Amino acid sequence: MSDTAFTMRRLDAAAPDFESRWAELFGRISEENAAIDARVAEMLDEVRRRGDDAVLEYTRRYDRVSATSMAELEIGQHELQDALRAIGAEQRDALQAAAQRVRAYHERQLEHLGGSWEYHDADGTLLGQKVTALDRVGIYVPGGKAAYPSSVLMNAIPAHVAGVREIVMVVPTPDGERNPLVLAAAAVAGVGRAFAVGGAQAVGALAYGTASIPKVDKITGPGNAYVAAAKRRVFGLCGIDMIAGPSEILVIADGSTPADWVAMDLFSQAEHDELAQSILLCPDSGYIEQVWQAMQRLLPQMPRRDIIEASLRGRGALIRVRDLEQACELADRIAPEHLELSTREPRVLAERLRHAGAIFLGAYTSESLGDYCAGPNHVLPTSGTARFSSALGVYDFVKRTSLIEVSRRGAARLGHIASVLGRGERLQAHATAAEMRLHDIGSDE
Repeated sequence: MSDTAFTMRRLDAAAPDFESRWAELFGRISEENAAIDARVAEMLDEVRRRGDDAVLEYTRRYDRVSATSMAELEIGQHELQDALRAIGAEQRDALQAAAQRVRAYHERQLEHLGGSWEYHDADGTLLGQKVTALDRVGIYVPGGKAAYPSSVLMNAIPAHVAGVREIVMVVPTPDGERNPLVLAAAAVAGVGRAFAVGGAQAVGALAYGTASIPKVDKITGPGNAYVAAAKRRVFGLCGIDMIAGPSEILVIADGSTPADWVAMDLFSQAEHDELAQSILLCPDSGYIEQVWQAMQRLLPQMPRRDIIEASLRGRGALIRVRDLEQACELADRIAPEHLELSTREPRVLAERLRHAGAIFLGAYTSESLGDYCAGPNHVLPTSGTARFSSALGVYDFVKRTSLIEVSRRGAARLGHIASVLGRGERLQAHATAAEMRLHDIGSDE
């Protein structure tokens, strides 16, 4: 990075060209790169046909791990527990404190999920719902550009709270380096089995099952473009949580928060990836300038300054709005992954807002607390999908089964309705199946 000040978009919602510049800023990054998709399709087919052999081959090629058997790539419980004991006391205490908060939040979520229930109607027919946990899930933990023990907690703990019987973790270990914090987090979170495998081959192994890696019912957790393409392709064979895109943060500020705090909050997502997006909405042009000056001053101190600069230059923006009402209108158009309300009365704005993966209320609620230890899940919808999807939670690890037990009296009434509708749809077997029970009931009367 050069020593000269970096550039970043400055938009004004009152400007005549605002909508065109807005469209340019939020032009969606295509996740369906044709070359990547074709390569992933080939890799998945190889894993489906050749199982462990293909997983080993791709792990040697992409992670530079020269394992000759899958036994070398399985991370045993003893290694997880050893890692937990070996890390420093401060890290161990932080992991366990974060895990306790994440578990407490998801246990409360489970209480309000709406479990199994049933009732009898006037005819004596029983109707209801049975809620059961998935048998086995796979959690993908990113490990290419950085290690993410927090992602282990956020994926494994809600699955554990939901009652999932077995949790299988896959994590890439470039050059064979197994991150001790990731392994310790797996021990804390209750991961059953773990494999030092990543990329599309890990997704394929979880979806199809191999001689070593068991087939799972659902795959959760973020990854790179190859992981996203693989999850998209295996959906249907197993469940997936979502297709995760680059990280995003949107800050709505009224000028009451120290500018340095907001600048660093914008950095906190920009440092993830060059394609991450950090946006500030504020009605005070003087405060926007303060934030900009703070960014210029603080950036040289950041170890990942090149990534932050590339992210802010390419997809970041400082936007002056008419007022906080307009800021909320624009925020709902964006539907961001992370939304900070750095204002004097954040709950007033929160009532107005409809679309966000997670909302962080007030100056003291930095997004980074949500990433690590606040309690709510940090696996969140990106790329505007917060308009129709939610944070990962216990509800992603359970399923609902309908219960129906029709009484004789109920069969007489419902059978006639089903007969009429079945014949109306020209599905005679449907109608006849209901009518046979009507005849049986009639012969008893």
